[in-house]
Amino acid sequence: MDDRLIVALDVGNAVTGLQLAERIGDAASFYKIGLGMLTGGGLALARELKDEHGKRIFLDMKLFDIGATVEAAVRGLAAFDLDFLTVHGDPHVVRAAKEGAAGSQTKILGVTVLTSLDRADLDAAMIAPGDLHDITVERAARAFEAGADGIIASPREAAAIRALPQAAGRLIVTPGVRPAGAALGDQKRVETPAAAIAAGADHIVVGRPIWQAADPRKAAQAIVAELG
Repeated sequence: MDDRLIVALDVGNAVTGLQLAERIGDAASFYKIGLGMLTGGGLALARELKDEHGKRIFLDMKLFDIGATVEAAVRGLAAFDLDFLTVHGDPHVVRAAKEGAAGSQTKILGVTVLTSLDRADLDAAMIAPGDLHDITVERAARAFEAGADGIIASPREAAAIRALPQAAGRLIVTPGVRPAGAALGDQKRVETPAAAIAAGADHIVVGRPIWQAADPRKAAQAIVAELG
C-alpha cells in the first residue's frame, strides 16, 4: 500500500469512520483523524485502526497553548502510539510538543498557514503583512529550527519549503489536494495529487473527494494511481 496518501476521515463519529475505512480496505494504509471526531470516539478509532487493521494514524489536533499545557497534552496523546500529531508551528509550541513526545515514535508536525486561508483572511486575523507564500515558508523554517519532524503546508509552498536547508530529512505533508475536476470545498490554495508530490511533499491529505465518493475505494485507488 502507498502510504503517501493519507485519507482524512472527516466524518461524524468512529462508527462511520470505521465503516469508511473498511470500504476503502487495502486501497489506503494511512488515515487522518481530526478535531471533528474527537468527541465521537476518534481516539478509540485511532487505536482500533492501528492495532487491529495495521493502519498508520495521523491525529490532527493543531494544538496551541502555553508550553506546559502543550507538553502535557502531547505526552498523553503520544501514549496512543500515533504516527503523526499536529501542533501550531509557533516555535514555543513545537519545542513543548517535542518534549511531550520524547521517548515515543510520534512525529510532531507544525502547521504553517491553513490551506483554507488567503491573504484577506490573514489581514482579518491581524497577521503580519506580506506575501502569504513567504510567510508560510518562513513559518516552516522556524518550525524546523524548533525541532519539528515535519510541517503542514499547502502544496503551493512545498517546493520552496523542500529547498530550505532546515528541511533536510524532515517531512512535508500537504492538505489542500484535489484530483483534477474535484470541487474545492473550503480549500483556497490547492494542487493535484501528482503536482503536490512533484513539488516535494512526502504525504498528501485527501478527504471529501474520497469519503464523499460513491465508491471510496475506487476514489482512493485513482489518487494512488495518479501518484505513479
